[in-house]
Amino acid sequence: MLRVPLIVAFTLLVAFAGGILSALSMLNASVGFGAIDVSGWRAYPAAQTLAADPYAKAHRAKAGLLLYGSAEGLQFTATQDSKGLALTGTCSYKMSGRTPAARAWTLYAADDSGQPLTAGANLPVAKNSQTILRRTDGTFDILVSRTAQAGNWLAIPDTGSFQLVLTLLDTPAAASTGLSGLDMPVIDAIGCGNE
Repeated sequence: MLRVPLIVAFTLLVAFAGGILSALSMLNASVGFGAIDVSGWRAYPAAQTLAADPYAKAHRAKAGLLLYGSAEGLQFTATQDSKGLALTGTCSYKMSGRTPAARAWTLYAADDSGQPLTAGANLPVAKNSQTILRRTDGTFDILVSRTAQAGNWLAIPDTGSFQLVLTLLDTPAAASTGLSGLDMPVIDAIGCGNE
């Protein structure tokens, strides 16, 4: 007598639990479709528009992220250096070149979930276009390291993997369809461990 209701209850429990777990795993595995890669930097230009796919909308809602409008800005992330190796806190890197045209830009290091990293009190954990030292041709170098460096230094903690987040504000690149032709900074490893 109780066998049929128990089987139905168990089946519904498995179905609901499986559905919830599969939705959560998809949200953790992907930030959506439509990613573009430009010289090792990844951006999701459609994620902040009305045309964004449901996974991108759900991922952003779950993370509680405020998105820029398509004319306001565009966020790029880099998780690897120029040789394709993962960025790690035990290595030092030199980010060199120039950014695409933008009224302003910001740069910071973040963990795998996108949360900004802190390296310690009074250490430079973020850079922006207003405070960066440049050459006369507009190019720059930013040293990303756990140890103090001369010039433009972005401090990172001595942790595992991290990503660099470059946000272009008020940029024509956000509304452009030719994003693959952008000139992005190059990230080179300059030493690991005690090097």
